[in-house]
This record gives sequence, C-alpha cells and structure tokens, in this order.
Amino acid sequence: MKLSRRAFCELTVKSFLVISGSKVLQSFAPANVLLPSAKKLQLRFALASDGHYGQPETEYDLFHNEMLGWLQKEKQQRGLDFTIVNGDLFHNDASFLPKVKSVWDKLGMPYYVSHGNHDMVTDAVWRQTWSTPYNHSFTKGENAFVVLNTADDKGTYICPDVAYTREQLSKYASYKNLFVIMHITPVKWTGAGIDCPEIVEMFSQQKNLRGIFHGHDHNEDDMKEKGGKHFFFDSHVAGNWGTAYRGYRIVEVMKTGEIITYQYNPAMGLKVNDNQIKLVNAG
Repeated sequence: MKLSRRAFCELTVKSFLVISGSKVLQSFAPANVLLPSAKKLQLRFALASDGHYGQPETEYDLFHNEMLGWLQKEKQQRGLDFTIVNGDLFHNDASFLPKVKSVWDKLGMPYYVSHGNHDMVTDAVWRQTWSTPYNHSFTKGENAFVVLNTADDKGTYICPDVAYTREQLSKYASYKNLFVIMHITPVKWTGAGIDCPEIVEMFSQQKNLRGIFHGHDHNEDDMKEKGGKHFFFDSHVAGNWGTAYRGYRIVEVMKTGEIITYQYNPAMGLKVNDNQIKLVNAG
C-alpha cells in the first residue's frame, strides 16, 4: 500500500520540543514511544473540539457517543482529571445547545468548554447553559487555564479581548504553568485563522505560558510555533470535513516539570504525534 507523505509522517516521526529558558532545541523521535509511568503524573487532561452537534447529514449522535466512550476509556486506563471541549459544540442552530450539553454531561468527569464560531448564541445564553461566560479561567493546583473567546454570536471571527487577555496573563503569571484555550488560532497560517498580532505578542512575553490550544481547523492535528510559543491543534470530534480520523489531544503534566502532549487516533489506538516540553530554568 502506498502511503501519502502526510500519512507516512503520522505513522513514523514527529518532532519533540525541548524548551530551555529562551532556547528552543528540536530533535526527532519515533511516534508511539512509551509514556512515563502514570505514577509520575501531576495532571492529565484531554482536549477535543468541533463536535458540530446537529449538523445536517452527519452522524453527530454516533460520533459523540464514540468520543465519550474513548475519553471514558482514557480515564479508566491512565486517568484523566478533566476534558476541555474547545468550541463548535453545536452547529449553528441554538436549539441543539441544551441537547449537546446533555450529551457531554454523560462524560463522567469534569469538563470545560470554549465558545466557537458555530456556537451561535449570546454570551448570556452561553453563561446560562454552562455556568461560565465566553471568557473565563480556572486553576488546577500550580496550573492555570485561560479560556478566550474568538467569535461573536453570529459566527464572525474576532480576536480575543485584549484587555481581558492582558489581565488574565498578569493574574496567573506566578503559576508554574499557564495554558491558553481558544477555538480559533490568532495567526493566519491556516485558511481558517485570523491574525491577532497584539495577542500573539502578549503570548510571546508570557514566561510561564506552556501552550495555546485550538480547535476550528479540522484538518490540523499537530503543532505550530510563533514568537517562541507553541500552538496545538486537535483534529475534530465530528463534522463532515477534516482529518480522515476523529481524535483528541492529551496533555500530561509530570511531577518532574515536563509537559508531554500528543494527538491520539482512538479508533486505531495510535498516537499521531508526540511533543515534549521540558522546562529547564524556565521563568
């Protein structure tokens, strides 16, 4: 069987990243390397996005049930502290919002959501449904999470609120690890991205920012770099376009300080890529 270049890359090697202070060193290692013992975990969470619940002519109920089963299996086996559903939970029609919430409520673990461009409801309705506004944040021990909104209630792409972002980055600057969650990437390196240079510059200056995580680009499932920071993507839960598989991303924060993240194809039981962030003398 002849493999495409992309398939070959997904099944063989992906880059590992080692971050030491301001220096970024790249090396290569085989995908599906053995993970450290689960006893070394401080925190482990999953990111999934783009369920597009209610999209016509798609098997959205089946796809969501499969995703919930895969994530529940992750929790049973290696453990999951929580899941983040990173935008486009439903597809345009607001009548599907309570329905998709009832689906994710069956997950059996804590979960958090971000607002996507296809989630066409106001901030007030979003807050009433999920008990959080478009923009919000939370913490888990030494780890802080900032969720930024990237679309209005009509689906128009927007840059995150600059003042809110600055405030949150400052608020959590003393935390060991900071993670940003935002549906749409702030760099137009994909056809569906949007350029937000002021946001990207703030990210580049944030010493404890370990990763920015996106949905939206169903075809993207790897990592991109800008301003010394790393932007990760996670494929898609459902919808009728994107990568040939439906998957999710795992992030593992180790007690040693290392952060390991990889994209996973659950139907094949395959780690699509591996990225390791080793913090040495990081600010």
